[in-house]
Amino acid sequence: MEQEVITDYHAKYYAYELTRQRRGGDVGRISQSLFDAAVDLNPHQIDAALFALQNPLSKGVLLADEVGLGKTIEAALVLCQYWAERRRQLIVVCPAALRKQWANELADKFHLPTQVLDARTYKRLRKEGIHNPLDQDTISVMSFNFAANMEHELKRIPWDLVVIDEAHKLRNAHRDSHQTGQAIKKAFIGSRKLLLTATPLQNSLMELYGLSTVIDEQLFGDAVSFRSLYMRNGNDIDGLKNRLKEFSKRTLRRHVLEYVKYTERKPITIPFTPGQDEQRLYDLVSAYLQRENSYGVPHRQRHLVSLVIRKLLASSTSAVINTLETMLTRLRKLEEEQEADDNWLVNLIDDEDLDEDILDETILDDVEAPAIPVDLTRLRGEIAELEQYIQLAHTIREDEKSHALLKALQTGFERMAEMGAPKKVVIFTESRRTQDYLANYLETHGYGGKVVTFSGTNAGANTTGIYQRWLKQHAGSDRVTGSPAVDRRTALIDHFRDDAQILLATEAAAEGVNLQFCNLLVNYDLPWNPQRVEQRIGRCHRYGQKFDVVVINFLNQRNAADRRVLELLSEKFHLFDGLFGASDEVLGSIESGVDFQKRIAAIYDTCRTPDEIERAFAQLQTELEAAINQRMKETEAKLLENFDEQIFELLKIQRHKAEEQLDRIARLFWRLTHHMLSDMARFDDDNLSFILSKQPQPKIPTGLYQLIRKGEQVPDNAHTYRLTHPLGEYVLDNGRRLDAPAAEITFDLSNYPHRVSVLDTLESRSGWLDLNLLELESFQREEHLVFTALADDGSRLDQEACERLFNIHGHVSGEAGQPPQALSETAGRQLDAALSRALEENNEYFQRERDKLDQWAEDQIHSAEQQLEDTKIKIRDTKRKARTAQTIQEQKQFQEEIKSLERQQRRQRQAIFDVEDEIEQRRDDLIEALERRMHQKSTTHHIFRIRWKLI
Repeated sequence: MEQEVITDYHAKYYAYELTRQRRGGDVGRISQSLFDAAVDLNPHQIDAALFALQNPLSKGVLLADEVGLGKTIEAALVLCQYWAERRRQLIVVCPAALRKQWANELADKFHLPTQVLDARTYKRLRKEGIHNPLDQDTISVMSFNFAANMEHELKRIPWDLVVIDEAHKLRNAHRDSHQTGQAIKKAFIGSRKLLLTATPLQNSLMELYGLSTVIDEQLFGDAVSFRSLYMRNGNDIDGLKNRLKEFSKRTLRRHVLEYVKYTERKPITIPFTPGQDEQRLYDLVSAYLQRENSYGVPHRQRHLVSLVIRKLLASSTSAVINTLETMLTRLRKLEEEQEADDNWLVNLIDDEDLDEDILDETILDDVEAPAIPVDLTRLRGEIAELEQYIQLAHTIREDEKSHALLKALQTGFERMAEMGAPKKVVIFTESRRTQDYLANYLETHGYGGKVVTFSGTNAGANTTGIYQRWLKQHAGSDRVTGSPAVDRRTALIDHFRDDAQILLATEAAAEGVNLQFCNLLVNYDLPWNPQRVEQRIGRCHRYGQKFDVVVINFLNQRNAADRRVLELLSEKFHLFDGLFGASDEVLGSIESGVDFQKRIAAIYDTCRTPDEIERAFAQLQTELEAAINQRMKETEAKLLENFDEQIFELLKIQRHKAEEQLDRIARLFWRLTHHMLSDMARFDDDNLSFILSKQPQPKIPTGLYQLIRKGEQVPDNAHTYRLTHPLGEYVLDNGRRLDAPAAEITFDLSNYPHRVSVLDTLESRSGWLDLNLLELESFQREEHLVFTALADDGSRLDQEACERLFNIHGHVSGEAGQPPQALSETAGRQLDAALSRALEENNEYFQRERDKLDQWAEDQIHSAEQQLEDTKIKIRDTKRKARTAQTIQEQKQFQEEIKSLERQQRRQRQAIFDVEDEIEQRRDDLIEALERRMHQKSTTHHIFRIRWKLI
């Protein structure tokens, strides 16, 4: 991109063009976010983002693409666009396990500032003097539970956009009993929402109704009318489909295979046989856990404690030793003080770096078990037992599974060599003790200096050394965020990518870490939660992965339950093979019926023989299959899948338009930057980089800047230069403020490298030009740049000709002189015409919203009529029962019931007219409010006037 000489007039136009507020539904609307995003363009993602932005009157949409199509990218594009438009009251609500992933994706790929908020962080920020941590210039990310608890605080913020991930968790939010859903609806009432889910419909059409109420209570009437119209007698699927089109969009993976290339998953199972002492330790501890009453496993926390200990029992002897010692310490305290340590389990989970969601998702018994006096004899017997278990565990020097790991690595690396892939592997374990054991084991068994560990804290001398070296290497660049936790994570992943061969990771690495440069994954410990397994594999099997991903699991040949868990995850969930991994319907069925992890824990707790284990897993599989409702799946296809060949062609056109926009933005932004920073920076036009030697503002660092470009890595020592970088915003803001008095500009068309037909054919080579900005305050704020240009022969240049004129470099060649009267008159007519076009387009939004409100009113009236009809049916049925009553007493009861129902029927008949009046009045009030908004205010700002010449 060669630098051309431009004037302040060019620069001012570029700055306005790059920052003006556009209307939704046009690729130009998201051009700013596409330019700033470090992600590849996929047409369906652009289309989904535009769908979310298109209607300014919509209170939100549902994006329901299948797993693996990048709903996060789609939502992030929308968030990025809001940020570029300086609308920055933004929040993401998601499951606790996905908070870090969201924060990292927004930061890494979209350069957006984020903060993960939970109760602890919120309190800490308040203590540090931040009055309202929610109201900061950053995107807040929080869990469903925390959002529900913060209902009143969230309600006080006028949120520009609320993104709700895994929104199917709120599919029952229309019910008063769904406390979390009700709280979240109240917290964000009136705010625009973007709901994301791959499983919008699982068991009942009422789930779609429930999701609709999270977005807008007026998308449908009430639950009674919805059931009547779409589920009971009506079953109007086509009518429902038309209404859903307004606020829901779904793309399937098979639709995008032409331009989204997926590699496959390849499973390998490595069998191992625990040693005699290992098996004996397992059997002893397992039997201990199965006891109904023990001091070591408190009754109230029995299921949770058992779940945690079994995870560690299957992990490594080191993890077992630590767990048993923790339990022993607790029992000794109980012996001495007759009082148990209530926090010991929380501390154990934290110490082992186990999945924190275990605490959030496991429901403890609400009622405390009655206090039972401590039987010291029995307690001391348990203490002696635990001491024996610990003594036995200490005799086990090396686990047989760790020997099997060496074989697994050899097998995996042989596969990498066959594919020509890098010999890198990520090994997941559920325990930090196991991680430490394996790090030492691998260092002394052929992998010295090749291992890096990754955990929740990332503390320790080795990781700190890697972090310090990384800080030194990237000093002065945007890679350093200033957050030690984030920068430590980045440093360790960079070290794994560039230097190490093995990444030993606890569950922390399954959240928000991009490991697409690695395609060998070992589940040293296999979680019982299929979403967790999917999340792990998704770190490697993702966009940009060039090779098939090999997934290695271990099979304990002496444990029937472990074998059945692996079978279910492999054969039923298909987590480890194919293009996509677990299917939506399977993962969705877990959410809405079978709690897989808890059921497996119960099997381990209660089944003692191989036959019992076999029967229990067979029952679980049967329930799982029943939960996958084929009829609902067919209904979902009819309702939500609207993909055809015509749409595919439109997506191709959309992609082409987006790429053209990005090229234009890059060109304008680079020229503007060159012009605005000419006395502060030294430019390298060939590489689109510059060295800033002078700070334009205190918070903007000097140094090397590289213009963001798709598919190209910014140098380690450079800042990523983009529209929303503080320096980019400085350039844009000051470009808009440039002084531009009337002057004569000479444009050098003869030396322009491309032919410009609209200018070459002009008979007159000089004239006058005005540039005005039309601001319209309507359903949304929008800005239109309106060129008015007349040649000296009286002919008019259209908008495209004026835009092409400012692509050509030029210089100020004199004073402007006196313009003709026709210039101002023509400018006035063009501005009026632009305003009329904008209002006409807004009228389309108005009509769509009016239709929606008409349908809502009809639904509400239908609901009242349906309730009356239900009462009539009840009366007829009760009269029939009365005629066949066996006793006088029964007949009397039926007669009383008939009288009561007839009174209810009379009230409903009278009320139906009141309901009609009330609903229609409310609809009319809403429509009147919309009419007032349609043209609140329009303003014209004169940008500049020039006398132009072509040479």
